[in-house]
Amino acid sequence: MPTIEADDANKRTGRASDANKLDMKNLPDLLTVREVADLLRVSPLTIKRWGKRGKLPPIRINSRGDRRYKKETVLWLLGVNPEGQNSTESSEEL
Repeated sequence: MPTIEADDANKRTGRASDANKLDMKNLPDLLTVREVADLLRVSPLTIKRWGKRGKLPPIRINSRGDRRYKKETVLWLLGVNPEGQNSTESSEEL
């Protein structure tokens, strides 16, 4: 029977590995609280607070009111322009 110490050594929080699994080019259009928190490396509670303050407005889905966040909004917070928008905005400004 393995000891408790060995089990603790094998456990991971999953936060860092989950963030690494999310590919910036293949993000879904709507992200969960956990996915956004992992991308921005903040707590899920911080994401919910930002939603209440209007910094990161959620989209409420289903009867439970689960939160989802637009990919474009999250990328904007990261300072990343979604692909395709950068070229059209540059041509409009000229």
